[in-house]
Amino acid sequence: MHGMTWAGRGRGMITAGLAGGLLAGCTTRMPQAGGGDGATPAAVVAGGEVSRVARATAPVRPGISVLLSDSLGIVRGRRVGLLTNQTGIDEHGVSDIDLLNGGAAKAAGVQLVTLFSPEHGIRGTEDRENLASGIDERTGLIVHSLYTNGTQGPADSTLRGVEVLVVDLQDIGTRTWTYVGAMVYSMRSAARNHLPIVVLDRPNPLGNFNTNGPILDPALANPNDPSPGHPGRAYALYPVPLRHGLTMGEMARYLNAELRIGADLHVVPVSGWKREMWFDQTGLPWVRPSPNLPTLASATIYPALVAFEGSNLSVGRGTPDAFQRIGAPWLKADSVAALLNGRRLPGVRFERSDFTPVNPGDSKFGGRRIPGVRIVLTDRDAYHAGRTGAAVLWAVARTSPDSLVVRGATFDERFGRPPMREALLRGEDPDAVVARDDAAVAEWLRQVAPYRIYR
Repeated sequence: MHGMTWAGRGRGMITAGLAGGLLAGCTTRMPQAGGGDGATPAAVVAGGEVSRVARATAPVRPGISVLLSDSLGIVRGRRVGLLTNQTGIDEHGVSDIDLLNGGAAKAAGVQLVTLFSPEHGIRGTEDRENLASGIDERTGLIVHSLYTNGTQGPADSTLRGVEVLVVDLQDIGTRTWTYVGAMVYSMRSAARNHLPIVVLDRPNPLGNFNTNGPILDPALANPNDPSPGHPGRAYALYPVPLRHGLTMGEMARYLNAELRIGADLHVVPVSGWKREMWFDQTGLPWVRPSPNLPTLASATIYPALVAFEGSNLSVGRGTPDAFQRIGAPWLKADSVAALLNGRRLPGVRFERSDFTPVNPGDSKFGGRRIPGVRIVLTDRDAYHAGRTGAAVLWAVARTSPDSLVVRGATFDERFGRPPMREALLRGEDPDAVVARDDAAVAEWLRQVAPYRIYR
């Protein structure tokens, strides 16, 4: 599709002929990429904590590779601004920054002129706010930080001389992840400056057939750009399920239409990927999307525990398996594990596992050995993040009601609904509480169906 013209607002134009699936609501067929015998070992298998040892089943290539091999026409001869970080790599681990600054891109007249970085910085090593802009040592390009006292979009002044804005970030399939917010704010910046925006898609690492509530309460959602006196909420952007099941490209198409952003949006799809594939079935290298998600297992359990950032429980920051455990000096770990195992939640078991956070980013119990409960995945396809998180809050509140402290707003903006938190703290059945959103999740899935790209 070289030399193609800019077109297709609304749902967002799908670029390239290698999506490996059929776009819902569209008559354009996207044939599978060929080659390979499907026997390549996965780049990362999550530490024996999943019940099925996964292997790559298809030659998967991310959007950056499809752009360079099939769709260079959309950036040919243009001055490019790139929003990315350490996750923006091809299937061989080569950075987008290098790929767009040389080789086929350079031969096509592409000029990479400026960089933008999201939360955690351009290399994904920072775990703090107020990240400063700087210079990329390898290229000498300015890196404009989009994470100061929260996520923001590119300022108009940083887009002068840019002719197309490109976004390549690895989402983890969870509503609370700020990279989607950075993308949405960037879409608005691009629309305001009459620039096309290209989203280089990547697999949803958790697979896309498992969507879990709760849905974010609309009263807590803030899809607007941050402004003086009105901070943004990139982690609580829009009423979507806790585990949404979309890729970044699909989310871009959905929110561009739903929020009426009007961006001249182009999504370059992943080649060879199917919705049921987990990340360790793609053969792609696993790169930490943030300092506290070291493994796919951590990313999988993360949506169940992220709300506990708003509590006096540690979620394992400062350990090698952050977001796979909870702990506190006052936690009755044996009782909590027994209560949780007694619920026979699908896909998980719970075990007593004390731990010592080392220089934790949340400053909780650093250097102190504390009682803990570890969540072990036994069948990740059956695992339900919403039910698991609800059960953890219920069990801790039941065993230590006088010790547990929950900061309502912080917890709710991540878990989703204040009445659910209140019901769990009262001791109501956690499965029944989360099930109240089942119909809303089903309706949301129908709503987003036209924006899906992959089978």
